[in-house]
Amino acid sequence: MKVKEIIFIVEEDPEGGYNARALGESIFTEGSTLDELKENIKDAIKCHFDKEEDVPDIIRLHIVKEETFKYV
Repeated sequence: MKVKEIIFIVEEDPEGGYNARALGESIFTEGSTLDELKENIKDAIKCHFDKEEDVPDIIRLHIVKEETFKYV
């Protein structure tokens, strides 16, 4: 059964760039910019699924940005 969408958690890498990991699939990739990351995600998806018809139509990115601040 074809999955309609695949979700990636995207986080900034402490050393620069971005990391992305898929939920429910063993897919991980990285990129220096968000545009590069998107292209790398497409390539990783293509490598992960055996048949072109199994590739999800929608790629959803959940971009996580960690930030801390003082209460005082």
